[in-house]
Amino acid sequence: MQKKFFTNLVLVLVLNALVKPFYIIGIDAEVLKQVEASNPGSYGEYFSLLGFTFILNIFLDLGITNYNTRNIAQNSQLLKKHFSGIITLRALLSIGYMLLIFITGFFLGYSGQQFELLAILGVNQILVAFILYFRSNLAGLLLFKQDSFISILDRFLLIIICSVLLWGNVTEQAFKIEWFIYAQTFAYGVTAIISCFLVLRKTGKLKISFNYRFSWVIIRKSIPFAILILLTMTSYKTDGIMLERMLPDGKEEAAIYARGYRFFEAFNMVGYLFAGLLLPIFARLLKKKEDVSEILHFSFKLILTFAISVGVLSFFFQEEIIAWRFDSLGEELIQASKSFGMLMISFVFMCITYIFGTLLTAHGSLKALNIVALIAVGLNIILNYLIIPEYGAYGASMTSLVTQSLTAIFQIFLVFKILRLKFESKKIFSILTFSLTVIVLGYYAQQLNYHWALKYFSALLIAGVIALTSGMVSIKGILGILKEKE
Repeated sequence: MQKKFFTNLVLVLVLNALVKPFYIIGIDAEVLKQVEASNPGSYGEYFSLLGFTFILNIFLDLGITNYNTRNIAQNSQLLKKHFSGIITLRALLSIGYMLLIFITGFFLGYSGQQFELLAILGVNQILVAFILYFRSNLAGLLLFKQDSFISILDRFLLIIICSVLLWGNVTEQAFKIEWFIYAQTFAYGVTAIISCFLVLRKTGKLKISFNYRFSWVIIRKSIPFAILILLTMTSYKTDGIMLERMLPDGKEEAAIYARGYRFFEAFNMVGYLFAGLLLPIFARLLKKKEDVSEILHFSFKLILTFAISVGVLSFFFQEEIIAWRFDSLGEELIQASKSFGMLMISFVFMCITYIFGTLLTAHGSLKALNIVALIAVGLNIILNYLIIPEYGAYGASMTSLVTQSLTAIFQIFLVFKILRLKFESKKIFSILTFSLTVIVLGYYAQQLNYHWALKYFSALLIAGVIALTSGMVSIKGILGILKEKE
């Protein structure tokens, strides 16, 4: 299983590295830049509304995606039996989801124009939900190559469409945020059709029919996953919403926060890819009652090497990175940079949750995970309520760091307690040593009198060499994994 994990991890990272960084840092950041230049606050409004649709997305998914990944990984023969029934159930949930976002939006006091954006964003979320369900079947069957292709298809299409609109001189009008949203609709629609076709090759047919008893069983089994996703998304996405709602200049402040958040999201995609690969692998190993400690330690040290290197060094070069992409930011540069720096430290802890939280999910320890997530949500909302009025975007990023670090610590404790894994002090010592080394490296790299990009990437390269020579990442171990039989 370690070989399957590592080889497919390399594949999915390469594919995503070719597409998603350019989309987030190139396309999405350019959209933000042009939209804010012509209509200040409009991207911040979009960012807030998108976060709102993400939080309510749980009532569209109801935890079915994560439940299905785990279920198909452990019982692949159920795919043909469940596929049509779950598709029908998702179609009905989509109708309820659209009603919910409009009703909730009404009570939140959204304007008519905001409702128009909500409608399209809601459709986009429905398409994404279907894509994720189709991908959960591919992942559950361990068809990682096909899943990797689907994981980048929507962003690849968006790059093509938005590049034409942004730089193709096809219109004399300033770029509108609505164009960006409609481009997403097209890209998600095409991706949903292709991913459905790939799953149909395994199921052979799709018959739309509603079975109340089957639907109720699926919902009942998925509810613990749904609660976890709801709490997690609430913790992640409330920052932008509370900034936009609480402050007099909320739209502008949310836009400042979004600048650093976009870079954070680009890096965070690596952790998400780890979790997507590990969930079905952990689930299958646990089903067979096989040892998970080796792949847990391997994946944990691998992702921490990346997270610590990128997170810590980005913190030291926070202002240079933001200024590079948003050169016209002016007085807002400092606040956007500071919030980005805090987010990149919280990124380290978030990557830890992608490993340990995924293992607990595969084990079925949803009750414990939900308790931790509920505490994180409560703490996140309280701290944001207290800090945002004074510190704005920077305060929201500080809140994120506190909640993510505590969540990571609790999840590590739960894994060792529930799965009774052995605590290896030698490995913990190597992680702490590597972390301190990268901090020192980042501090002194910042002091050098060279272009910031040269210092930043040189420091990343040195951190990689240190990881390999210190045993944080073992070349011998990787070669041994590659020699394993599937």
